[in-house]
Amino acid sequence: MTKCFGCGAILQSEKPLEEGYVKDLNKKYCERCFKITHYNEYIFSNKGNDEYLEKIAKINDSNDLVLLTLDFLNVFDFNSLKINNPIILLITKKDLIPRTVNENRFLSKIKGKLNIKDSLFISSKNNYNLDLLMSKIMKYKVSNNVYVVGLTNSGKSTLINKILKNYSKNEGDITTSNLPSTTLDFLEKNINDELTLIDTPGLLDDGSVMLKATDDELKKIIPKKEINPIIYQIKTDQSIFFEDFLRLDVCKFNNIIVYISNEIKISRVYKDSDKLIDFELYDISIGDNQDLVIKGLGFIKFKKGCNFKLYLKKGVKYFIRDSIV
Repeated sequence: MTKCFGCGAILQSEKPLEEGYVKDLNKKYCERCFKITHYNEYIFSNKGNDEYLEKIAKINDSNDLVLLTLDFLNVFDFNSLKINNPIILLITKKDLIPRTVNENRFLSKIKGKLNIKDSLFISSKNNYNLDLLMSKIMKYKVSNNVYVVGLTNSGKSTLINKILKNYSKNEGDITTSNLPSTTLDFLEKNINDELTLIDTPGLLDDGSVMLKATDDELKKIIPKKEINPIIYQIKTDQSIFFEDFLRLDVCKFNNIIVYISNEIKISRVYKDSDKLIDFELYDISIGDNQDLVIKGLGFIKFKKGCNFKLYLKKGVKYFIRDSIV
């Protein structure tokens, strides 16, 4: 069986509508990966999260090192992965993270019960800390195999491609895309005689905005440049609209700081409005210096505790946490 170099699907030439299809079995990339790469034409996979989690669970059969990739805007409950292996925790896309974020303070607030050996910020785009990461991989790896795990669009495949480019004589880029489920199966990339990185299917975060977004919406949701936090001094009761993604009815005398893609337009209304009232309504109580996290979109830091109303699209989820910035 031969796997697609781009997504890990087993190549086959009999079922055009199924993953791994190629007309010629001598090709290295399946037609799905070819269309994503050359035409930005995305074909959704019908695989669900349960199937991906089953694949991730197989990692526990080894004691191999895991690189766990986290997106700054989408730090999730990674303890739920139940990985027993040693882990290096990576906060990816440093080039998009506000410069005001203190790396050491941020990392100290990312708590976990997993076997985390080390943690650091990286940027595949700017080669930030990649030499340091390679030295840590060689320090903590148990065998030649190192798994790369994370949510979809957390930068897993981009990281492996950059390591291939910088530190290996081998070729064969992994297919990357802003859309979910680009990597479909384990995909081994030999870096050198001492290291093989294994890409894994991106996990689908239940309740994420990204799973319900259109192509045009995804272009806004996913940051393309450094995030510019927006501070709002709330002096009167008002409604804040994040385009058609969410509505926030906040009370007076508070300060909030918004961390989302700057492509999303924010507007404020100081009177009653019918906009987005057909969304799911949540009455929320939040404490001092806590974050309201909208899965897949970003987070809003509240300086003072208060009660407020949140309107979200059906199926999109949120949670509250102590502030991490």
